[in-house]
Amino acid sequence: MSTLPNDDELRDMVRASIARLAGAPARHVPPASHHASHVVLPLLRGGDGDGACLIEPTVRCNHCGYCLSYGH
Repeated sequence: MSTLPNDDELRDMVRASIARLAGAPARHVPPASHHASHVVLPLLRGGDGDGACLIEPTVRCNHCGYCLSYGH
């Protein structure tokens, strides 16, 4: 049966973890423009151009672009 670390041992483990992570290289995060949620989808415009909204057909299109994306 293992014993739990005392407070001093726990502090040492936390300090060692922080030191290890502080020396680690930063992870690469791609720019937001490369995320799939920012892709603009091709959509053919309707005949009148100002008809009903594709997302909410009971209102007129206000050209917000929501229907051209994945919702972002």
